[in-house]
Amino acid sequence: QVQLVESGGGLVQAGDSLRVSCKASGLAVNNFLMGWFRQAPGKEREFVAAISRYGVTRSADPRKGRFTISRDNAKNTVYLQMNSLNANDTAVYYCAASPSIATRDDENAYNYWGQGTQVTVSS
Repeated sequence: QVQLVESGGGLVQAGDSLRVSCKASGLAVNNFLMGWFRQAPGKEREFVAAISRYGVTRSADPRKGRFTISRDNAKNTVYLQMNSLNANDTAVYYCAASPSIATRDDENAYNYWGQGTQVTVSS
């Protein structure tokens, strides 16, 4: 049985950094495409970042470079490092896994989802 458990969310101030984690069981994070998505109040869920089984990463906004995805194979955990947070980053952050070999940003490509972790940025 696959489980993805997010942690590390919380209340931070604008400009702060935060790292959220996704602990996987029932699958190996280095054999799946692992992604982070977020959903703000009243908005649709959107892609944030992903890392393929080959270690190729993809970000929703690579020019700004505020968010970085990484993984620790030994801990079977994926991380999302978030820097220079602002109020627009307030959302529930979800971890997801896909068998795709491509680094996809389409949530329909992801089969497994965690319950999410709330990140709130106060301005």
